[in-house]
Amino acid sequence: MNKKFVDLFWLAIIVIILAVSLWIVQDANHPIRRGLDLQGGLQVLLEADVPADHDVTLEQMTTARQIIDQRVNALGVTEPVVQVEGERRILVELPGLDNPQDAIGLIQETALLEFIDSGSQPLEEGMCVVTSENTAPSPCQIVRGEVGAEDSFIEAPFFETVMTGAALKTAVPERTDFGEYFVDFTLQPDQADFFAEYTRTHQGQFLTIVLDKEVISSPRINSEIDGGQGTVTGQFTAEEAEKLALQLRFGSLPVPLRIESTRQVGATLGTQSVQASIEAGAIGVLMVLLFMVAYYRLFGVMADLALGFYMLLNFAVYQGVPVTLTLPAITGFLLSTGMAVDANVLVFERIKEEIKRGTALKPAIDTGFSLAWVSIRDSNVATLVICGVLWLFGRSFGASSVQGFALTLSIGVLISMFTAVVVTRTLVRLIIGGSAKYIETKKWLLGA
Repeated sequence: MNKKFVDLFWLAIIVIILAVSLWIVQDANHPIRRGLDLQGGLQVLLEADVPADHDVTLEQMTTARQIIDQRVNALGVTEPVVQVEGERRILVELPGLDNPQDAIGLIQETALLEFIDSGSQPLEEGMCVVTSENTAPSPCQIVRGEVGAEDSFIEAPFFETVMTGAALKTAVPERTDFGEYFVDFTLQPDQADFFAEYTRTHQGQFLTIVLDKEVISSPRINSEIDGGQGTVTGQFTAEEAEKLALQLRFGSLPVPLRIESTRQVGATLGTQSVQASIEAGAIGVLMVLLFMVAYYRLFGVMADLALGFYMLLNFAVYQGVPVTLTLPAITGFLLSTGMAVDANVLVFERIKEEIKRGTALKPAIDTGFSLAWVSIRDSNVATLVICGVLWLFGRSFGASSVQGFALTLSIGVLISMFTAVVVTRTLVRLIIGGSAKYIETKKWLLGA
């Protein structure tokens, strides 16, 4: 196939990608997301709310971390940090959160759903009960007296737990034709037969639904319920039904947690950090652009154009994916920018070596890119492997800043391979290669 046709084909692809990237970058509907260190937010430190002599296992804390992580992600928070600290604490960072109190309530609540056998009597909504799953005192079992008086306890009736929320597979909010909200749930396959058998043998009795030891509904069992599906009914608003479904869907915490401390992180530090990072990055990039032009002349101009395309494409990916930028993530981007320049340097030095050997400009360009590709490929693959290790490390230990660094670095490496091998090559072959006869008489234009 004609090389010029191939170059023109790639030039068309580059122009299309450039147009799409410009559209994404200028689109206000795709803003760049910023992390806690750049825009502020809420930091919450949770601690296991159990006696000091009560053992808390690493497995329990890890499970609690995973559940809390799922809950805060469902709030729409961008790149939340949820990690275990020590043996009994969990650190939660929520960047850009609009309503901290809702998040704190959702994080802390245990959402222990129980189906209890209340016999032939229905229980009133809001009533406090003690169940066989009573792992910790219920808040509703404590009655506050007058100011200065000691807490007094009430005797709560005891009931046997038939099934807990762990038996649930899914839970979603629904609405009836009359505008009443409820939560529709599906049981785990191994619980469906048990539930069907229980409802078959207890028809006419009440199966009361209890959330955190407080009655929310007490329906009568009118018939056998098979198929593993049921509903949680009550006088729910749309928000209450959504919240309950969210709590149940992500399970109950294996240990109760209390808030040890909260800290609202202001945006002032973030603004200063962003400004300093932008200034440092801009100065560094400008110096690199000037160096490339000064040392490599026309080759440097082509590299600078490719580098501009590289940076634009990176920001388009950040906004389109989207990627949450933190200071470590910005560091990964700047590091990958240096690697993009390094790839061009490898290519140009190879081309200059071929020219010094007496090779004509056009074949020297082809040979230079061909020989440099092996080095570029191997070094970038090694970097991508390291990024994969860092990503797995951050995912395993809750270090989201490490994940952010690995993500932006890997994105930058992949894009730099494209810009160095495709964009720079296309520009060099069309512009410099197209004027080879003229440029060969003025080799100083190539820095050779």
